Amino acid sequence: MAGTIENSPLIALRNPVFRRLWCFSLLSSMGVTAHDCAAIWAMYKLNASPLFLSLMSAAAALPFFLFIVPAGALADVVDRRKLLCVTSFWSALSAGLLAALSTLGLLSPGLILLCVFLLGVGLAITAPVWPALASEMVSKEELPSATLLGSLQLNVGVILGPSVGGMLLPLVGAKWVFTLNAVCFLLVAVALLLWKGQVAPSKLPLENFLESFFTAIRYVRHSPGIQIILIRSAVFTFLISLIPAIIPVIGLKEVDLNAIGCGLMFSALSGGSVIAGLILMGWIRAHISPNLLTIVANFLLGTVFVLIAFVRDQTLFILIAFVGGIGWTLCASELWVAAQRAIPDWARARINAVFFMVTQGAIVLGGILWGTAAVTFGSAQTLIGGSILLFLSVIIALPLSINFTRAIDLTPVPVTGFSHKLLYLPKADDGPVVIHYDIQVDRARGHDFLETMKHVRMVYLRNGAFSWRLHEDLGRYNTYRIEIMVPSWSQYLAQTERLTKAEKKLLERARNFHVGDTPPEEQMFLCVNRELHSRRIWKSKAPYPGAGPLNMTAPGAQQAGSSRI
Repeated sequence: MAGTIENSPLIALRNPVFRRLWCFSLLSSMGVTAHDCAAIWAMYKLNASPLFLSLMSAAAALPFFLFIVPAGALADVVDRRKLLCVTSFWSALSAGLLAALSTLGLLSPGLILLCVFLLGVGLAITAPVWPALASEMVSKEELPSATLLGSLQLNVGVILGPSVGGMLLPLVGAKWVFTLNAVCFLLVAVALLLWKGQVAPSKLPLENFLESFFTAIRYVRHSPGIQIILIRSAVFTFLISLIPAIIPVIGLKEVDLNAIGCGLMFSALSGGSVIAGLILMGWIRAHISPNLLTIVANFLLGTVFVLIAFVRDQTLFILIAFVGGIGWTLCASELWVAAQRAIPDWARARINAVFFMVTQGAIVLGGILWGTAAVTFGSAQTLIGGSILLFLSVIIALPLSINFTRAIDLTPVPVTGFSHKLLYLPKADDGPVVIHYDIQVDRARGHDFLETMKHVRMVYLRNGAFSWRLHEDLGRYNTYRIEIMVPSWSQYLAQTERLTKAEKKLLERARNFHVGDTPPEEQMFLCVNRELHSRRIWKSKAPYPGAGPLNMTAPGAQQAGSSRI
């Protein structure tokens, strides 16, 4: 019996701090989705053009595109509990502002979009904080339960929130739905204030975040697999943004849904997503490949687009929205899983931020373009055009398959000692550091060698090096010099720890091209150009003459890197 309780998915609810915050967060999730439904209804009641209705999704996504990465950096250098309190008050004020404008009769399409954007800023800053905060308020045993309950809270919120909002709209009006959302945010803020947990702020400065962000950009630039998934995700997100951009226009203006029907429409869309994620996904993944699953989902969504364009029966329209939610989640989830398989642990958070920026940017762009197309050509014609593009997008799914992610082994390899000895250890910020070694190659295998070197180059560049060059020796036959430059000693150490098993196999294949009598000798140099431009007198950092070399493999010495190609 005790074992059953310990393994219960609800075990985290026994933690009073987590339980209180989870309950208030559930109310807040429902409040946000009810708020979204009420905002769309308020925009519709102002007789706004289809373009303004389509821009609602763009206004909600734009803050995530702009602020999600800075928010993650901010969460690493300040007290997360206090940051969440501030964002909760901000979100409450944003919702309260919309309620006040509605009460005073001052609402306009532009003001609604502004308030949606302001609320989105609070939600975007909150998004990266919640997962980290949950791990601080629960024990290790409770963490899996807390993670599951966090996902459940979001799913329940997106399903029930629009329906609750739709039922409240004809009873109390949009202004009271906005007010209730503001109250829910205030409850979350109060719960956070009551929690007196001591949270030690991270000591990472902002510059470290900027460095890590550019490292992520460099990793994406030199990772063909990541680029494939990123392109597929961007194209799919742009095309699927047609649903949140156009479905309110069709549902309210052509299907004549009332407030309750509008709420049910969004609940059906969210319900389809939950059903796909919790019930269908496991069975489907066991029977078909990831790439085929995305193709099937695209065909399903293309059919949904056509049906939305022509079906005007309210019940059938809501059912079609449910099916659309299924197709949306099947494809989006598989692309997300493929990305997680292709990202190493050391770069997961920062590259996920890049994915999030790209997909949210695609939603913003899609909301603007699809809304403009609906005004120019009509909603039905826009949906037909979107379905054709969705069917055609299957063409890129064939050469840009994501099936390769199932075979990737990103397990980190153990770090071993240097292949040579150093006279002294540089400081962490000393640099740049240059490493080079010579390799003799059989001329008959020259073409294969150069092809392999293309991939070796990308391994180093995406793991921290900002320069990798291959030189042919003019004084020795069939001899090449490989030169690697990293920005600092600390970055060199980090690079040696980032290599995965898949990358190690590639480097071993490159090493096998060497046909010399002795193994390639790795040499390391520290750039002193800074001292050339400095007015201070430079002193050598090397030990006094006669001192022996520093043996990096001796017990107690700093283990710094692996013997590499």
